[in-house]
Amino acid sequence: MVDRQYHLQFDSQRAADVDAYLEYTRIVGEDDHGVTFTPEQYEEYKRRVIPMRINNRLFTSWTTPSGMDCKLIGPQTLCFCNHRYYQHKTDFDAIPSERPIKLPCMVNGCPCRSYHYMPLNGTQPVRCTCKHFPDMHSVVEPYKCKQGSCRCGGYRTAFTCSCGQPAYNHSMIVETKKERIARGHPVGQDVPYKAMGGLTGFSSLMEGYQRLDESGIGAPNEEFLNQPITSLDHPFLRSNVQSIRAYKLAAGAPDFADDDAERISATKWPGESDMDYFERRFQERKRLEKQRARLGSGPSPAPIRFAQRAVQGRGANGALPPNMAVNGGSIMAGPSRNDQAGTQPSGSGGRKAVGKGGVVGKKFVKK
Repeated sequence: MVDRQYHLQFDSQRAADVDAYLEYTRIVGEDDHGVTFTPEQYEEYKRRVIPMRINNRLFTSWTTPSGMDCKLIGPQTLCFCNHRYYQHKTDFDAIPSERPIKLPCMVNGCPCRSYHYMPLNGTQPVRCTCKHFPDMHSVVEPYKCKQGSCRCGGYRTAFTCSCGQPAYNHSMIVETKKERIARGHPVGQDVPYKAMGGLTGFSSLMEGYQRLDESGIGAPNEEFLNQPITSLDHPFLRSNVQSIRAYKLAAGAPDFADDDAERISATKWPGESDMDYFERRFQERKRLEKQRARLGSGPSPAPIRFAQRAVQGRGANGALPPNMAVNGGSIMAGPSRNDQAGTQPSGSGGRKAVGKGGVVGKKFVKK
């Protein structure tokens, strides 16, 4: 593999020539039939073809019944006939009136009558339910299997798309610019390149459930964008909790930062084992106890935060827990149920102590 790698270096003039050739191939495609146009022929080709492409561009996509474009077809996207999209007829002097619009393959000898997207599982073709690969089927609809003993009536796969719908629930859509705008999907900018299909930007290279424009899953709502930050979120968000808090306070939002920090700390972090989680929580509790000792006696910070959440209406059913009581308009944190169960008086001259695992023993006091 190493001996087949090449490192090419160009000066500025030759690099510009490479860029010009790439521009040429994106505009002309295979319309030159393997013979490079002369500069005069190239300019004449652009004067004739580019206005036609801008006015009569066709947008091609593989779409679910809900209208989401799961796959936006580009120049290099494979057809069921195993040829690329740019090898099909995509330039029309006038937009055809019949629907659906047919895009026949232009490769000599290929019987493909119209472009049809072939779903892939990663980079591998998806088998039909008859267990045969797509290239073992006819390229003419309904794509019957060519194996003599196979009773397959047409290519049909049980492959499930990333959107959750099976592949057979998708359909090919070839539409004009006006038709796509009527569907509420983006059309991008006018470009002179050949067979751009449904590509309108870099996000068009992503699958439908990942795109946040109208052709994909759509933009998230305000509730999703303003949901609390937890330990399951991206480390960038977790590391900027205080900055986000300051921004929300400046915007007039209520201060729930203490609750957010506690929620982040109380949830296991990605890749954190149980022992690491309990050790981290134990160390946090020790730091809170030291802070309490420095500040003097009083309720610990944890009950204070719990009381604040209760005042803000964040308790279950709006009720206070048993160890919280209202005193003169303020909430007081009393001993918890575990604190009350820790020691109980005994009638045998000592006191009972509750140990680990719920084991009750006697601890005698020397008189």
